[in-house]
Amino acid sequence: MASQDRLNAIRTLITENAPTLQRQAPLLQVEGLSVSYGSHEVVSNVGFELGRGKSLALIGESGSGKSTIARAVLRLLPRTGQATGRIAVDGRDILQLSERRFRQLRGRAIGFVPQDPGNALNPVRTIGSQAMEAAALVDEPNRAIRKALVLETFAQVGLDNPQRVYGSYPHQLSGGMLQRVLIGLAVLPRPQLLVADEPTSALDVTIQKRILDLLSRLQQDLDISLLLITHDLAIAAERANSLVVLKDGIVQEAGSTAAVFSSPASTYAKKLHADVPALNPNRYYKLRDPGFRFLDAEGNNSPKIEVKGITKSFTVDGKVLTAVDDVSFTVPAGTTHALVGESGSGKTTTIRLLLGLDQPDAGHISVAGEKLSGRSHHSLRPVWRNLQLVYQNPFTSLDPTWKVERLVREPLDRFGIGTRAERAERVREALSNVGLGEHLLSRKPQALSGGQRQRVAIARSLVLKPEVIVLDEPTSALDVSVQADIVEVLLSLQASLGLTYIFVSHDLALVRQFAHTVSVMQRGRIVEHGNVRDIFDNPREPYTLSLLESIPTAATPARAPLPQLRRIISQEQIA
Repeated sequence: MASQDRLNAIRTLITENAPTLQRQAPLLQVEGLSVSYGSHEVVSNVGFELGRGKSLALIGESGSGKSTIARAVLRLLPRTGQATGRIAVDGRDILQLSERRFRQLRGRAIGFVPQDPGNALNPVRTIGSQAMEAAALVDEPNRAIRKALVLETFAQVGLDNPQRVYGSYPHQLSGGMLQRVLIGLAVLPRPQLLVADEPTSALDVTIQKRILDLLSRLQQDLDISLLLITHDLAIAAERANSLVVLKDGIVQEAGSTAAVFSSPASTYAKKLHADVPALNPNRYYKLRDPGFRFLDAEGNNSPKIEVKGITKSFTVDGKVLTAVDDVSFTVPAGTTHALVGESGSGKTTTIRLLLGLDQPDAGHISVAGEKLSGRSHHSLRPVWRNLQLVYQNPFTSLDPTWKVERLVREPLDRFGIGTRAERAERVREALSNVGLGEHLLSRKPQALSGGQRQRVAIARSLVLKPEVIVLDEPTSALDVSVQADIVEVLLSLQASLGLTYIFVSHDLALVRQFAHTVSVMQRGRIVEHGNVRDIFDNPREPYTLSLLESIPTAATPARAPLPQLRRIISQEQIA
């Protein structure tokens, strides 16, 4: 068939199906939805529609109500939660159904992909035994056939060895593989609606792209409607046909992705847009400018950090694993150097060596002229006054039984610095530097927001007035708006105090905003190194290019109107 004939056939198919498309009611209709816990209303009068075979993203910060709405759609609210309004799936108001009748829909008509595969899967049972529970939702009495369907679905979601996955325990699989397992179990019964709650928030950028590509492909191949929960506007813009922007349980803005993304009307949507690193790579250019000037003058200054030829190997199950292989880089004072790469690339081992927590097998490391390699922990204590660490997760890095005042003061106590009054003054100064008031001194971590906790962790690292701070994924557990606040605090402190940062991250868009230089790590080696602008604008290595291509963009994929139309386009490869 000639190209023109194929195009005519597609046009005819669209025309013939236009009346059908117009008659089809939305698969999911949410009208006047409110959710309360006791007397506290957390979602107020929310409404939206999701068409058949379409995708809609609920976006907003933590506490915006997006996950609560998803739980209401899934009828998974806790006993204290009360939902009112109307949630219709394929015309049936599920809020009016009994639990027994709704149970027939859960899994079969409505599938669910949770956020954390580590918590969603039972660690003491094999993947196969858990998969067979999902397969029980398929109307097939033969167990052998159900197992074959499980293996076929595992292959469909891109798991290379389905039989091995079937017999494995969760701890034997990577995070990306576990998320594919969850997606496979969700689509196995062929639901009409798939609810995905932050399905990639804990994954590397390349694995994130593969998972999102998989969801998009399954959505098209199986004609599934996708309700995507995310705080990342870039992901929502790239993957969804329409958006609903939430804040404090209230819809701020709703409409087609193109309209909301290109011309946000609400103040909150505009702020979300501004806070997404992928969409605003030069947001902090003025704050980073002093660091770039230090780079230009690097030849006249000795580096603040020097890592030269370090190697580190471990023995695992009788096999020698080289985690870091001949790694070298230098960091001028007052600049930020980023280490990027997928999980297993050697980033964490490198910073453990840099902090003196492990010793390299070969090579040497110096910080502020002090050599770290080959020294005991006791002899490193003076070095650690100038070398501090901010951990990844503020929800686990702070002692929950201590108050903020003690958390920030502890480093001063350990090093015996100053009088009691001087320590109290330095604690207040450190809190002020990160934008926190003295009224928080008596609070414990559970009484703080995620952003406040991470500011406390940064204040704790600053109280010793170090020259170098290692930032290990310091914003990965935070919403994009809170992340923007933390980044601005860190860069302001660097500009005013001349701090030197080592920044470990898998978020390349954030690295582009934050760092001055970058080392790209793969399988323990540095494959590319240099000025962040040069690396991002002109990557030389295929691996670096693959990382950069995984950054979400604003381009939304074109969606064909009918499954059979999609098949024609796919078969004929017509764009």
